[in-house]
Amino acid sequence: MPTPHNPPAAVRRALRKLGADIHDARRRRRLPMAVVAERAFTSRSTLQRVEAGDTNVSIGIYAGVLQALGLLDGLSQVADISNDSVGQALASAELPKHAHLKRSAGSSRDG
Repeated sequence: MPTPHNPPAAVRRALRKLGADIHDARRRRRLPMAVVAERAFTSRSTLQRVEAGDTNVSIGIYAGVLQALGLLDGLSQVADISNDSVGQALASAELPKHAHLKRSAGSSRDG
């Protein structure tokens, strides 16, 4: 079993919010925990830990629960470049200032 770790407070808050959102989504769908746990191929007790935002539950279990609720598409967009303004800015800063034409091996400047 992996050693429990103590992630930063921001990570704990984000997972608690995700867990609460998963709980609310399950309740809006009027799905019992047993049904969602079965669809996510996990146990009811692990689903309780997910809904509590437990940091020691694997991301694979969170993904399985999201899929069971029809919400998996949102996970695949989390780090997508379209949602990454910092990454976009860094990538733009590294683009060349000028475009250069490649010369073929047999060409010369003298023509």
